[in-house]
Amino acid sequence: MSELKFLLARKKGMTQIFREDGSVIPVTVLEAGPCTVTGLRNDDLDGYQAVQVGFIPAREKHVHKPQKVAAEKAGVKPFRVLKEFRTGVEAYEVGQELKADLFEIGDIVDVVGTSKGRGFAGTIKRHGFSRGNETHGCMNVRRPGAIGQCAYPGRVFKGTRMSGHYGAKKITVKNLVVEAVDSDRGLVLVRGGVPGPPNGLLQIKTAITGTK
Repeated sequence: MSELKFLLARKKGMTQIFREDGSVIPVTVLEAGPCTVTGLRNDDLDGYQAVQVGFIPAREKHVHKPQKVAAEKAGVKPFRVLKEFRTGVEAYEVGQELKADLFEIGDIVDVVGTSKGRGFAGTIKRHGFSRGNETHGCMNVRRPGAIGQCAYPGRVFKGTRMSGHYGAKKITVKNLVVEAVDSDRGLVLVRGGVPGPPNGLLQIKTAITGTK
């Protein structure tokens, strides 16, 4: 199995950097790691290869007993976030620390996160519908319009775009370029935007389809 670069991170916000030719690049600042390897999965025992990492140390009063026992067996501290990444395990050992310098400028990465949750939203915000007329006494400014059918099929099709819960979904933004790495402060700057609110949890990993 091919090796893959990966880290857990927090989104800190967006800024811009200037290149020598004067061009401006919008970037998202990610607080990447440090992550600690808390477990290894192998073909013999688990049927697959993966590396489990922990991110953000947990306070003792917030750790459940099964988590505490598992951490003690592995010889590591308990963490608030645990995540497995499918990759070869030969280059890793339990207790190893992974930091932002794992990535280099020019790397192509995928960023996975949870989009901002916006609660119950109408069709204009949720699906980008156009508004109705706002003159001559029209009362249907933000309503979606008719959704019914004729006598046949006599029902509303599944998947019809309607009002409902908006956001709070797993989103993957693919093929982002690493523009800068600050290993001293544990920061990775990627070109463009990534999902989620400030301090939202993210996964950074080598792009599946992108090329350097």
